[in-house]
Amino acid sequence: MSRAHFNDLMKQVSQCQICAPHLAQGCRPVLQVNPQATVLIIGQAPGLKVHKSGIPFDDASGERLRLWMGIDQYTFYQAEKLAIMPMGLCYPGRGKSGDLPPRKECAPQWHPTILEHLPNIKLILLIGQYAQQAYLENKPKTLTETVQAWQQWAPKYIPLPHPSPRNNIWLKKNPWFEHDVLPYLQQRIHKHLR
Repeated sequence: MSRAHFNDLMKQVSQCQICAPHLAQGCRPVLQVNPQATVLIIGQAPGLKVHKSGIPFDDASGERLRLWMGIDQYTFYQAEKLAIMPMGLCYPGRGKSGDLPPRKECAPQWHPTILEHLPNIKLILLIGQYAQQAYLENKPKTLTETVQAWQQWAPKYIPLPHPSPRNNIWLKKNPWFEHDVLPYLQQRIHKHLR
């Protein structure tokens, strides 16, 4: 894929209006993509703060995710090393108990083409149930079971819970996550971001 094709794709993504009728805050795709990247984060969808800033994981979830990965903010935002592509590229809006799920039109529309332009990806972090349902075969029913079975998909994929502060209770109930998964995650991250 040529750089011109990539630039054209990114222009198309930035102008996407496929979900416009459903987005009260309007369309603002938020992602970080570079053909040289070796690590890819596939999350859910931007929150309101990220929608406003236009910077992926520019919130409390991002702070925790960087902590889990063992990297600083500077490294996290080096697009030539680390790509970020949520299941829904735009903020989906607010529901009764938090943000709405990612729009279903988005990933089928953009993920396959974007992935064609990321030939160097060695590690994919799948954050939350939507990314895990889309990318993991033979996935258990629950997020907890999926994250517990992380070795089934390693070393290419590592399923993670969402790093949101709303998941503090889950983290307290599942101490194995920090003891078993995070050391492996950090080792893989450092290997591929060198």
